[in-house]
Amino acid sequence: MNNIITVSSLKKSYGSKVVLDGVDFTAPAGQIIGLLGPNGCGKTTLIKILTGLIKDHSGTVRIDNEEPGAYTKGIVAYLPEKSYLPDWMRPVDAIDYFSSFYKDFDKAKAEEMVVKFGLDSKQKLKTMSKGQQEKLNLILVMCRQARLYVLDEPLGGVDPAARSAILDLIMNNYAKDATVLLSTHLINDVEYIFDRVLMISGGKLIVDSHIDEIRQKGKSVEDVFKEVFSYVW
Repeated sequence: MNNIITVSSLKKSYGSKVVLDGVDFTAPAGQIIGLLGPNGCGKTTLIKILTGLIKDHSGTVRIDNEEPGAYTKGIVAYLPEKSYLPDWMRPVDAIDYFSSFYKDFDKAKAEEMVVKFGLDSKQKLKTMSKGQQEKLNLILVMCRQARLYVLDEPLGGVDPAARSAILDLIMNNYAKDATVLLSTHLINDVEYIFDRVLMISGGKLIVDSHIDEIRQKGKSVEDVFKEVFSYVW
């Protein structure tokens, strides 16, 4: 089986600050992977490289054996940490926009999800709460039949009561045999959905473990995180 993600000797610096320092990993189809680490560890930079938003790096990055570009953007569904939709848009407008832009977008499912999550299809984004905006953005991403879903902090502005429903949305709506790469700091809430976790510290990948390997040691993902990043607690 081909790897949907291949990263080798990846390095990225901002001036004298090294953000990613020789990162190596692969990801096959069909896994839900947690990308974990404290703020400033390089998670978002890695995500932007994978999605083709940052190109000035060294090392090899391949998505479905191709460099990030026009082809990979057609098979990658990306949820950034901050919404990129204009304030004047309403859910109905955003759905029409995605439907016209992405051939793999399921418009009927998106309209159904808007109702399910209690969003007003005619309400402008600028009048929505942060949580409502994040729900809409996630609906738009998860209603694509993508090969790779890259989600940067999808639960950041969602209240605890809604997190379970959001995770169900992710679990039940990503395309069959697709890969999900999910960056989060809410480990305890989401670790049960992961097949594998990657942890970054100081620009290096210091943990790359399958969940079963962690549980066989009688630990949780949060236990490992606290051990690895004890300096941030």
